[in-house]
Amino acid sequence: MYDGIEDFLCSDNNIMPIRYSYKDIKKITEQFKIKLGNGGYGSVFKGKLRSGRLLDKAKSNGQDFVNEVATIGRIHHVNVVQLIGFCVEDSKRALIYEFMPNGSLEKYIFSHNDESNSLSCEKLYDISLGVVRGIEYLHNGCNIKILHFDIKPHNILLDENFNPKVSDFGLARLSPSVKSIVSLTAARGTIGYMAPELFYRNIGAISYKADVYSFGMLLMEMASRRKNLNVLAEQSSKIYFPFWIYDQLHDGREVTIENDTILEMKLAKKMMIVALRCIQTKPNDRPSMDKVLEMLEEEDRDLQIPNKPYFYPQDQPVANVGDDDISSSWSSYGK
Repeated sequence: MYDGIEDFLCSDNNIMPIRYSYKDIKKITEQFKIKLGNGGYGSVFKGKLRSGRLLDKAKSNGQDFVNEVATIGRIHHVNVVQLIGFCVEDSKRALIYEFMPNGSLEKYIFSHNDESNSLSCEKLYDISLGVVRGIEYLHNGCNIKILHFDIKPHNILLDENFNPKVSDFGLARLSPSVKSIVSLTAARGTIGYMAPELFYRNIGAISYKADVYSFGMLLMEMASRRKNLNVLAEQSSKIYFPFWIYDQLHDGREVTIENDTILEMKLAKKMMIVALRCIQTKPNDRPSMDKVLEMLEEEDRDLQIPNKPYFYPQDQPVANVGDDDISSSWSSYGK
């Protein structure tokens, strides 16, 4: 496994990040002195290299590590987190990222009564535009399409000015621009944000539209400042929020959000309608990310409410979902 990583790193001349030794890594982090938290595959430490953020990932296999270096190591965009360097030395692997002092978006949209972490609807709207630009760049701004497959609040990091950056490319896949359809042996991503075609045969082919679906789920949570799934909701109709939102809007009822002004609720409504367009069950019914950006940016456009999305067709799953391919569960998502 480690020989394979070495061969990949040595043969790929397009990789731009700097390679560091494990000795360098220990020096940068002062022997892993300041732990910031946990990432998807290991601990996150703060280092002193150009205010760098170090992700020390103890992964079960080398493929996710290679994915992350290969994809994010090629690109530079204001809305994609910058990979500064990496380390691979026997079983020790680490990724060095730019430091993002405001952490992940997750703690701001699910802050509830924590005013210190609350953001206005306007600010969340601005953040959503940055996320769209980052994903659109991955899909169309590179020589090859980069499909993320794990867009969710935890993977959107915020810099000191709350500028959003898409992060964590461990599940990403590369696809030639002329061929947007990819082949997967098993579903991947986080339940609650995964597109239905990752599970079911007759929905459609797996493509960049899976990222559009995930963004739609994220956008709905940003607009409402709550999780899409709430098993503790007092009304059964509110357990799955996107369905409740669709019913409200379809019936011509206003959606009110606590502490929001009339202008903020109007903005949130636009975000919700765009989100509903993104989470359409069939991939062909979802817009591309450049169209999503266009809908969000237009001020006076009267957006039409799309068809009601649904969970699944009357069909069998494409493949069994294993622990290695899903980074969350329904139980954790509903908390």
